[in-house]
Amino acid sequence: MTNNEQQLLQSLRDATRAVFFGGAGVSTESGIPDFRSSSGIYQAQQHYGARPETILSHSFFLAHPAIFYRFYKDMMLYPSALPNPAHHALASLEQSGHVHAVVTQNIDNLHTRAGSQRIWELHGSVERNHCMQCGTFYDLTTLLSLGEVPYCPQCGGLIKPDVVLYEEPLSPSVLDGAIADLSKADLLIVGGTSLNVYPAAGLLRAYTGKQLILINQEPTAWDRQATLLIRAPIGQTFQRVMEQFEIEKSGD
Repeated sequence: MTNNEQQLLQSLRDATRAVFFGGAGVSTESGIPDFRSSSGIYQAQQHYGARPETILSHSFFLAHPAIFYRFYKDMMLYPSALPNPAHHALASLEQSGHVHAVVTQNIDNLHTRAGSQRIWELHGSVERNHCMQCGTFYDLTTLLSLGEVPYCPQCGGLIKPDVVLYEEPLSPSVLDGAIADLSKADLLIVGGTSLNVYPAAGLLRAYTGKQLILINQEPTAWDRQATLLIRAPIGQTFQRVMEQFEIEKSGD
């Protein structure tokens, strides 16, 4: 292990209410592209006739559901993706009482699939979908079976993914829960995010603890506030840390 990984391990050993705040980089090692890199989702605009930020807006969804769903299914849905070591590590650390909550900007549901229980999904989840007319719930598998543009078999209304689109506010209850957990955390680990997306990135101001660990391959606006910076893939980092964690537990 590197010195930085040793420091991360020690911080996790000592923590009882750690909170993890993550972004798209947490899932790239599961085969899901990020948004703004040279190979990210936002580079695909030439194939859809509009900018991704426009397509992923509430007004565009209502006006052009066929184009929205073509982009959404092609670029935003990865039903075969599996949780990577970062997702599994956070679930294990929650079970052992070291991580209290996960705050995520991702919509891919991988934290849930890995076993994490206390998750604040700031931007929603692809696994939840509702008819805009009658409110009937549909999971992702059912949504994908309902044609190019999914309409509700119950009433014929348009089905909308429970993901936060541009022009839509974040859920007040999710925001309140995330802020409450951040404000009580004794360790904050931030990983796989540029911290450029607001209002989500602004939630870090709720944290008043002394240790801020940033795990990101690119610089962020919060680097100067960090007590520890790790420039490495987050899945690989957590895998090595958890291997040492398990060795120590087996020796107890």
